[in-house]
Amino acid sequence: MLVNVSYNNPEVTRKIDHLVGKPFTLKERWAMKGIGSPKLFITGASLEIRNLLLLDNNLDACNIELRPGGIVLRFRSLLETYALVIPYYKLTLYKGDLATYTVYMDHHFVKVRSDTKAIQKFFTKLLGHRADQTPDHPASS
Repeated sequence: MLVNVSYNNPEVTRKIDHLVGKPFTLKERWAMKGIGSPKLFITGASLEIRNLLLLDNNLDACNIELRPGGIVLRFRSLLETYALVIPYYKLTLYKGDLATYTVYMDHHFVKVRSDTKAIQKFFTKLLGHRADQTPDHPASS
């Protein structure tokens, strides 16, 4: 779900919280050693996101916030903040070329450069958290 989160809109906040859960408490954030990514530089995006990013001449960057049921990928265009809300069951993460990760959800995707250890460590944490949150399915008999 791609939404504009620039303004405090209770309806949008409720939809995001329903889809990926409420933000972690401060105690949980400390225990996880942080829930946010470093600054991620965007190298490619799907058409709808690319059209938003082309509106200004700033460097295209985003960040990712972990939530109990998914992630929130935020980026800015002009003076607006947009969020791509992705529940874990729709999240697909690809490790591309030498230093590139691609985050997919349905027809939306964002390619980011991962040229530092901190970024690679964050994506490892993201994959681990997603594995912990995904329910185990019993083997069919």
